[in-house]
Amino acid sequence: MGRTTGAAGTSEPREAHRPRGSDQADESPPTAPGPCGRRRTHRRRRALLAALITAAVVVPLSGAARPEIPAPAPAALAPVTAATLDETYAANRANAAEASRMAAAHGNHERAAAVRAMADPSRRFLSYDGRGAGLATEVFGDLAHADRVAVLVPGSDTSIDTYDRFRDAARALHERLSRQAPHGTSTAVLAWLGYETPGTVSTTVTTTDRAEQAAPRLREFIQQLRAVTGREARVSLLCHSYGSVVCGRAAPHLDVNDIALVGSPGTGADSAAALHTRARVWAARGGADWVAEVPHISLDLLGTTVGFGTDPVSPAFGARVFAAGDGGHSDYFRPGSTSLTNLTRIVLGETPEVGHG
Repeated sequence: MGRTTGAAGTSEPREAHRPRGSDQADESPPTAPGPCGRRRTHRRRRALLAALITAAVVVPLSGAARPEIPAPAPAALAPVTAATLDETYAANRANAAEASRMAAAHGNHERAAAVRAMADPSRRFLSYDGRGAGLATEVFGDLAHADRVAVLVPGSDTSIDTYDRFRDAARALHERLSRQAPHGTSTAVLAWLGYETPGTVSTTVTTTDRAEQAAPRLREFIQQLRAVTGREARVSLLCHSYGSVVCGRAAPHLDVNDIALVGSPGTGADSAAALHTRARVWAARGGADWVAEVPHISLDLLGTTVGFGTDPVSPAFGARVFAAGDGGHSDYFRPGSTSLTNLTRIVLGETPEVGHG
């Protein structure tokens, strides 16, 4: 949920968009709230939930549909293996170059420029589809020989048009892994924009619908990834914001070693055990992340479930909570941050600094 900028990897609202009253709450003395304080907290949460639902239902009704930008169908490729990676990369770059020409001819120069950058000879995409909002999976590092692999799953408002924000997160993680990995350990990071993310203000961002659609795609992708890396590679899913809902829905039967949830509004499950995964489940939230003010509830509203349930950093959820520092919703992959340091340790199979829910 929400819009990030910079190296966060998704396009989610920054801290200026935190709910009213959150700054005052930060300044409160560290004493247990009395009955009046608890009532005020409950009223704020109910008001926030009402605002979220209203915005999600009402605001999209006033917006016109964006015109479709023409693009070619994805390149027809054989199943990817370690031996065919270079061929796959070349075919997807060629497809992106054609998509750029088509977008330019259509008069959409912003999309044309974004896709032209993806066609650069230095870029490596396991998949690319320039139609609609766009889908892509980019590789950083030597995937064919990687011992440690991280897969980033983005949150809302991530598309080809905003892709550079997501890419910055993957690059920052790979650079840190390259410095921190033990001698002889090869690493790779994959930026998996493999689903149509919900809009920050939309009817889809408060429900699991998009995550339900994305989950089979993520499972299929992990199977394909294992065909390249083999079973011996350690694979970690790093799931940001609404991406954690996707990871929660895909978790059963996923062949991964770790699932890390950062800036999560919830997973749609009541507990880590309810994810039915053999992977270690981690969770963290920055001290200034506005998502802490989102009510962690699940309500039936007009036949649709709104909300994502238990807070992943709460003791009730049962995840392994690690430290994320004082950053906001957009800071989990910021170079030099506590969260990036600990995410790197998780990917390497090391123990991160313990945090508190």
